[in-house]
Amino acid sequence: MNQPAAIYARVSSDRQKENHMIASQAEALKEFARTHSYMVPPEWVFEDEGYSGAILARPGLESLRDLAAEGQIRAVLVYAPDRLSRK
Repeated sequence: MNQPAAIYARVSSDRQKENHMIASQAEALKEFARTHSYMVPPEWVFEDEGYSGAILARPGLESLRDLAAEGQIRAVLVYAPDRLSRK
């Protein structure tokens, strides 16, 4: 049975934006979800481009937190812990 999950990807620097790192994070996480029985609707892929990990007020992260608070997801998939926060 597929468990409902959300994806969160973030890049902060111009170099990361230019190298399309946010798209590669999201694609790697979608593949992980497919191979580990997670169901991720397209609207549950949250991205924040150009935001520092030191700042917790980010549009995508806030939407993700709202979804979690509603109890709709069982897991959050991130490429690395520092994509959520520096601490």
